[in-house]
Amino acid sequence: MTTRDRQPLGRDYQLMVSALADVTRRRDAEVAEAEQAYQDSATRAAGELARAESDALAADRWAGAAAAQVLDVDREAGRLWEQLRRAGGLRIRALGELPEPAPVEAMPRIALQRRPEPGEDVIAPGRQSPRVLLSRAADRIDVTIRPAGNGVLPRWVLPLLPLAGGLAAALTGLIAAGLVTFGDEVVWGGPVIRGLGWLTFLVAPSAGVPLAAYTAHSRLHARLDIGGIGLTLLGGMVAATALSLSFATTR
Repeated sequence: MTTRDRQPLGRDYQLMVSALADVTRRRDAEVAEAEQAYQDSATRAAGELARAESDALAADRWAGAAAAQVLDVDREAGRLWEQLRRAGGLRIRALGELPEPAPVEAMPRIALQRRPEPGEDVIAPGRQSPRVLLSRAADRIDVTIRPAGNGVLPRWVLPLLPLAGGLAAALTGLIAAGLVTFGDEVVWGGPVIRGLGWLTFLVAPSAGVPLAAYTAHSRLHARLDIGGIGLTLLGGMVAATALSLSFATTR
């Protein structure tokens, strides 16, 4: 075999070696890319796992805080309910036992869609905190059952009681006079209307007592005692008597 006969074989060998080197380089590049992609994926997975563990710990803390708040709210609601049941009055004593809480299925799902920030109350968006609502209810119960202050009317109110009783009696007397006058003019139901008018005349002197008692309780957090009732009735009787005499002289 001559040198000329061996040349094609040597050229084919060089081509095969070159192709093998090219394939080896592509293989090495793809392996390096695969290893880099694996490392990147592992890094991202580790980061996501760490964030998931952090979120799980935060959710556990939130759940613990929510459970503690539920216990506090239930305890405070039970105390307020018992305090309200011990109050005077037939309607209040007929309240019965503390109602059962609403089932969790009835709660809005929007309340569980986000995790509150540190220091934020565990409440549904757009709603007030249960502690605020219970505090407001406690204040209203305290005002209703135990009015603030010593329960005594201020002295500056006493001269106003006869004036309030007189005004209330005058207004009631005017209504009574209007009913009597209207009853004299109508054909059907005239005696009934006149009877209502005269009955209104009878209650006119004491018409200012409920108004004075409500004002003293709601505005001044005090009770209208016997003296205050007497002053209010005195003003009402004077005004009703004067109005009755004036009405009698015109008929």
